[in-house]
Amino acid sequence: MLLAFAALLVVLPMVRERFPRTWWYAVSFPILWGRIRFTWRRLAWECDLAVTRKRAHTMIGGILLKGKELDPVIPRLWMGWPRPFSVTARARMLPGQTPDEFVNAAKAMAHAWRVHSVRVSSPARGEVEFTISARDPLATVTTPGVLARRKHHGRPWFRVSVTTETEESPGAVAAARLLRIFVGLLEDGNPWVLDLRLLPHWLITGATQSGKSTLMNAAVVELAPRPVALVGIDLKGGMELGNYTARLSALATDRPAAVRVLGHLVDVVLERTTQCHIAGVRSMWDLPEEIRPVPIVLLVDELAELCLATDPKDKADALACSTNLVRLAQLGASLGVHLLVAGQRVGSELGPGVTMLRAQLGGRICHRVADPETAKMTLGDKFPDAVDAAQSIGPLERGVAIATTNEGGWMRARSANIGAEQAQRITTDYAHQRVWLPGLSDFYLPGGGFDLPPRGFGLPGGETS
Repeated sequence: MLLAFAALLVVLPMVRERFPRTWWYAVSFPILWGRIRFTWRRLAWECDLAVTRKRAHTMIGGILLKGKELDPVIPRLWMGWPRPFSVTARARMLPGQTPDEFVNAAKAMAHAWRVHSVRVSSPARGEVEFTISARDPLATVTTPGVLARRKHHGRPWFRVSVTTETEESPGAVAAARLLRIFVGLLEDGNPWVLDLRLLPHWLITGATQSGKSTLMNAAVVELAPRPVALVGIDLKGGMELGNYTARLSALATDRPAAVRVLGHLVDVVLERTTQCHIAGVRSMWDLPEEIRPVPIVLLVDELAELCLATDPKDKADALACSTNLVRLAQLGASLGVHLLVAGQRVGSELGPGVTMLRAQLGGRICHRVADPETAKMTLGDKFPDAVDAAQSIGPLERGVAIATTNEGGWMRARSANIGAEQAQRITTDYAHQRVWLPGLSDFYLPGGGFDLPPRGFGLPGGETS
């Protein structure tokens, strides 16, 4: 028996390390759920989540006597559903209770149950849902699908469903295949996917060294092998987006070039509007595949450099840039033009059109910020409760961010750690996928020009140059 016990002490840690998911479902989850059930009643009482059926005071001889509540009723906790290293459970609120009471008790629940975090939401009237994370799922983030396919010979690490709808047109299926970008992991252990079909434009904010460039690297690496045109605007001399030059259809590194690029993209959107009107469809993706234009993803690094003008001569160009960005955000969603706009601050002090632009960017990602106003500008108008979570991100949590989800809420997430050299190497490998855009790729942009494309570059409609 002693030998068997010693063998278990040696084997069990090895099994736990080699088969973490199996260990979680077979051992850790039952133990955690037993702890939750055992402590729930006392925890609800101590956190003021119980409702009494009798008054806490009474009148005796004209004297008001106060005492402890009697006959407490505890909210009923339903069976939890196990997920990868997390548990989802629900409780039915009692009359007089609100979800805020359970939100305030989330930290106490995490300490009592000895878990990493507890998130509280209210999916239905009269109910609260607890997302209980047994460990930090963002501690280690695997590489995106492209790197996984390169390493595992075509077998991706994550299988992300293309769509949740049962029946869709071929164009919608193609849009889902091209516009779903895996960039990391969410706090609940699921893949972090930027779905440009559901949220066509994204705003990415954060202080220096907070993870904005890492997130942009992960997005570009995922888009590199796909038939998607990538256009970049980087007014810091191409320090960030210059790593993707081999894959970009155009890159502007000063404001005059940015004006030219944005103006041309607006013309492209208007041409596609006319094309859809003639075909009698409401979206580019409803066009037949043989005449369907190629989708375009515009990458903007440091919005402040683009819209903030210090010289009176540059005010006209800055106003033109912000105006054209707003037009692209308003018109481009159904016409295959999508924006990924990054910056340290996004406020009215940057220019007259920036506030309107922010309202058009439905997807929000906020990394570590240097001041609370940046978090409020990014998340406050959509999710005020997410502002505190964004401010709690520490300097050592590079890549961690608060992101809006496709379901309409928010969640902590962390992007895959893709460095600049790695992103440059991968985009260079997929240089043959660079899309030739007439009007952009055939002229020299000041500070960001390109040579003529090699023979065989794809044109919209399946033609070649």
